[in-house]
Amino acid sequence: MRLGPLRPVVQRLSMPARARPTFLVIGAQKSGTTSLRRYLVEHPAVLCAEPKEVHYFDWKFDRGEHWYLTHYPWKSQVRDVRKSISIEPAVGEATPDYLFYSWVPGRVHAFDPNLRFVVLLRDPVDRAYSQFQMQVRRRGESRSFEEVLALEAMEWPHEHERIHRDPDHVGTIPLHHSYVARGLYAEQLERWFALFERDRFLVLTSVELLRDTQQTMNRIAAFLGVPERDAESYERLSAGSYEPMAADTRFCIPSEEVQMMALHRFTMRPCSPVRRSMG
Repeated sequence: MRLGPLRPVVQRLSMPARARPTFLVIGAQKSGTTSLRRYLVEHPAVLCAEPKEVHYFDWKFDRGEHWYLTHYPWKSQVRDVRKSISIEPAVGEATPDYLFYSWVPGRVHAFDPNLRFVVLLRDPVDRAYSQFQMQVRRRGESRSFEEVLALEAMEWPHEHERIHRDPDHVGTIPLHHSYVARGLYAEQLERWFALFERDRFLVLTSVELLRDTQQTMNRIAAFLGVPERDAESYERLSAGSYEPMAADTRFCIPSEEVQMMALHRFTMRPCSPVRRSMG
């Protein structure tokens, strides 16, 4: 049945029957969040919004909270989980762009200051190259990685500044070509830490999810307040296949050492990069 103009009314009426999120996976893009979200969906005590990336707090905020909550399970599903396994389920969504945009933390805090956040970060150079390869596959990017890095450095800082200042300014450059900017994890996390207590964040690396998936998922389960789940296997999703980056190109992104130090500071664990694609 097509609701047409009645859709907003129906969405508002359904709000009281919808579960509200208890956690968000906020980033980073091209760091393994698609795989992470699948692993969360497979957990019997975790309920996730559909689709994976709702994009409410970044690009669809004008649609309203009623629209946002329609992506979440019904409260009856929460009751079914509680009755079945005697556990209060964790409820959440995964939109990795949330980490990047400066206006998102304030919107999230106004929505619910008690949420928990899972942050999955990747070596910033490998992340940038994976994003570039995504643009090649999806949008036919014909320039070289080195060319787009040079263009970002020369021409796009003003666009980045504008879009962070004005959420209503929708540009394709920050969405698709912020190769270096999206890897500036320290400043992005500090914006969130300015509004939320540090203990509401679990900051992990894609290395941990890739190399020790079970232990990493156990840590996430503990953080979300649900039991551990022992899986027979964990399938990697959205893992791209492409030619490796030129050895000299890594030095085109001077932020890598600083950002890897930031990963160590925020995770309190050594963060050596993995040279395999997470997609």
